[in-house]
Amino acid sequence: MTQHKLIELEGITKTFGKGPAAFQALKGVDMKIDRGDFVAIMGPSGSGKSTTMNILGCLDVPTDGIFRFRGIEVQALTRDQRSLLRRRYLGFVFQGFNLLARTTALENVELPLLYRGETKKQRRIAAERSLDKVGLLPWASHTPAELSGGQQQRVAIARALVTDPDVLLADEPTGNLDTERSLEIMELLTDLSDTGITVLMVTHEEEMAEYARTIVHFRDGLVARIDRGHKSGAPLKEKV
Repeated sequence: MTQHKLIELEGITKTFGKGPAAFQALKGVDMKIDRGDFVAIMGPSGSGKSTTMNILGCLDVPTDGIFRFRGIEVQALTRDQRSLLRRRYLGFVFQGFNLLARTTALENVELPLLYRGETKKQRRIAAERSLDKVGLLPWASHTPAELSGGQQQRVAIARALVTDPDVLLADEPTGNLDTERSLEIMELLTDLSDTGITVLMVTHEEEMAEYARTIVHFRDGLVARIDRGHKSGAPLKEKV
C-alpha cells in the first residue's frame, strides 16, 4: 500500500474574478507536508500564503490542481463533505483570539463540542483536558477580560485542540502579543508538534518562523523556496 503524505498540493491554482478583472492568486503551488511537521508559511502581502492556508483549511477550493489530505482528493468533495473533514481533522487559531467575552475559558473551549452535540459531561471533561494541555486548567472559570493576551491565545489553542485534530492551522498566532508572550506561544506550538500534531502557521515574523521544522517561502503566487531542518541546526535550503 502506498504511504501518502498527510497533505499534498499539486499544481494548485486559484483565480478570483472573471474576464479582465480576474486575478490569479496562486499559479501552480506544489507542496508536501508530513504528519507531525511544524511548517511556517511566509511571504510578502499578496504572495499567496493566505490563499493557500484557506485551501489547506478547507475554507476555499482551488481553481485547478489536486489537494490530497490523508490520500483523499479534497477538491472533489462536496461542500458538506469538506465541512465534515474540517470539523473532524482540523483546528484553527487566529491572530484575534475570537473568544466570547462573557463566557469562561472552559465554556469557550467547549464550543466546538457543543456544535457537535456532545453531552455537557463529555464537553466538560474534554475541555478540562484541553486546557490542561496548554497549562490553563487553574484559569478555567476566568473570563477573557481576566486573562492576559498570552493566556487568551492559549485558551484559543485549547479550543482548537478540544476536538483532537490532526492539523492545527495558526494564522499569525503571535500578531497581537508582545515578545515574551509570543515566545511562550511558540514553545507551546513546538510542544504540540512534538506530540504528533501537524502545525501549519502563517507568520510575518522570522523569529517566530525559526521555531518551525520547515519554512515555506511564497512569492508571486508560487512556492519560491523551502527551508528544512531547523530543529536539528542550521536550515537546509531546497530550491523549488
